[in-house]
Amino acid sequence: MLIALGIGGGIAAYKACEVVRGLDRAGAEVQVVLTRNATQFVTPLTLQTLSRRRVLIDPFELSSVETIQHIDLTRRIDALVVAPATANLLAKFARGIADDLLSTLYVAVTRPVVVAPAMNTRMWLHPATQDNLAVLRSRGVVTLGPEQGWLAEGEDGWGRMAEPDGIVAAALGAARRSRELQGKVVVVTAGPTREALDPVRYLGNRSSGKMGYALAAAACRRGARVVLVSGPVSLAPPFGAEVVRVETAAQMRDAVWAVRREADVILMAAAVADYVPVKAPAKIRKTGGPLTLTLEPGDDILLELGRDKGRTLLVGFAAETEDVIARAREKLDRKNLDFIVANDVSGADRGMESDHNEVTVIGRDGGQLEIPLARKGEVAERILDHVAAAVTK
Repeated sequence: MLIALGIGGGIAAYKACEVVRGLDRAGAEVQVVLTRNATQFVTPLTLQTLSRRRVLIDPFELSSVETIQHIDLTRRIDALVVAPATANLLAKFARGIADDLLSTLYVAVTRPVVVAPAMNTRMWLHPATQDNLAVLRSRGVVTLGPEQGWLAEGEDGWGRMAEPDGIVAAALGAARRSRELQGKVVVVTAGPTREALDPVRYLGNRSSGKMGYALAAAACRRGARVVLVSGPVSLAPPFGAEVVRVETAAQMRDAVWAVRREADVILMAAAVADYVPVKAPAKIRKTGGPLTLTLEPGDDILLELGRDKGRTLLVGFAAETEDVIARAREKLDRKNLDFIVANDVSGADRGMESDHNEVTVIGRDGGQLEIPLARKGEVAERILDHVAAAVTK
């Protein structure tokens, strides 16, 4: 197990020595990456002695093999942990600024990331810092702390870095999670479907695809081979996922059916059309009077999968506006699912088109996991924590 430990330029950098010692005692290898400012608080020699590895420091040294092979480092590590994570580092990570080795490593890494913020209370509470944290959490970054206590500036308040033992535990958990689904195939459906009314119009829905894309990204970070079957959305594909783009429910059904036998897990997060219009051969012209459309039942992909799922763990999603849990349980039983993720989409602050969600994961055994309102990246991680436990046991 190899963990990259990034250290930012703050007084809490001295505690990073204890993080290295804790990881070493747990049997993990540690590759330390220092920012130039961090060298003002803790020496590279100390960290090199503790980690028994050459410490990497920014700015780039053209003579150094390690610094020009940071991409290779991202392939070898199981997790990236940044402690302390200064306000400056959080801002660079959130905005994709890569102007030193640590920020470049973050932009390139595809493994789980844990950050332990540490700064003055005023900096911690600043709206910019909170916005940057929200962005990082939405991408699945785990944040640990900060804690309240006596600060170096002689003030008592929020901003103390989490204790080293807690950071070590979080780092080891993230590293183990990075290999959790290695060798597994995870199929995720995401986004809406569009069903043609005529050559220029279609019926669709408000699904943005954000939940499905977050699930695909989280599964990639856990080492799975991920096939993302995506309806039409305006989202960048998760790094490492194989994306199959479709438009109609029938196309989505065919794409899922083609890979279903390979799948260890299928997460059906897409909002698939329940009814499909009979397509007019030419553009429907405006007449000034009422228009009657004929709709026919569409493919029920989830029901078909439930009838022929074999060894695959099948997870459905139930977006409801009333009687959410009761309707989700009925769908779980009727479609022979292993889990169903129920969410109330009647509110504007969650569900479709929103960056946030609040869901309940219900299992065949009747158990329920309540996931409170959070960004979809965080919700995706919690869902996969629950599902992965069933896949790997």
